[in-house]
Amino acid sequence: MPHQLPPTIDPVAAQRWHAAAPAESPWLHEEVARRMQERLDWIVKPPQHWCHWEPVRGGMQAHALLRERYPQASCTVYEAVASHRDVAEERLGHRWWQPARWKSAGVQIAEPGQASADMLWANMQLHMAADPQALIERWHGTLKVDGYVMFSCLGPDTVRQLHRLYAELGWAPAGHAFTDMHDWGDMLVHAGFAEPVMDMEHITLTFATPERLLKELRELGRNLHPDRFAGLRGRGWKQGLEQAIAERWSDRQADGQFALTFEIVYGHAYKPQPKVRLESSSSVSLQDMRAMLRQPRNTGLR
Repeated sequence: MPHQLPPTIDPVAAQRWHAAAPAESPWLHEEVARRMQERLDWIVKPPQHWCHWEPVRGGMQAHALLRERYPQASCTVYEAVASHRDVAEERLGHRWWQPARWKSAGVQIAEPGQASADMLWANMQLHMAADPQALIERWHGTLKVDGYVMFSCLGPDTVRQLHRLYAELGWAPAGHAFTDMHDWGDMLVHAGFAEPVMDMEHITLTFATPERLLKELRELGRNLHPDRFAGLRGRGWKQGLEQAIAERWSDRQADGQFALTFEIVYGHAYKPQPKVRLESSSSVSLQDMRAMLRQPRNTGLR
């Protein structure tokens, strides 16, 4: 296969994982969401309405933190998978008899409307999307003018120790390649966002055994690389992998623990006032026209 730029994702496998992923938030997702939530301290104007994009995998505890931060803001929770939507209804939606319904703004589990949200929150989603540009453009359409997106995802340095081991053993890739944060910034601008702010950090987790390390990875996702091993692998192969980790792991701690690196990318960008390029024939959406009419005219006076 010719060289591919990240993300190198099999779209069919990505869709299958999206539909089959457990309806729970992995520990790492919750920790990343907690850290991303702290970045909201930089935002001066709180949202009146925000959209939580797929919180069942992205962070149910984080949803509670966001509700505490913005108790008077209404929220639309979007879940594309039916089983995840049911969990969101059960755990995040307020019944009419619950006191929380009267103490704070409401939560609805629904498809977000066009230009309906002041903030869109998407934690640990983009790196598993086969067409992340289309997903970013969808987020852009969900936001109002001057609204903003807050997202996080995995970066290229993620599980580098496992990739190194697979390469040494001559195996197919251990996972698909993750997108660099600078490329995410370019994709945000291409989708119509402005002033993207990107940053990253490394989180290192340690595990006492190869079995626990692999269990953590299975909770986080699957190998979606098009060149991954095509057939089913049995118990013997798994035992061989565990033995290879025990004997050849490149990053062992002084106490014998197995270290595994995750690169976390954080992104933030605003949806600016729409700009129309005038040509002999120009088309403007009704939503953009309304936004432009609300924009104050520049009279040239200071």
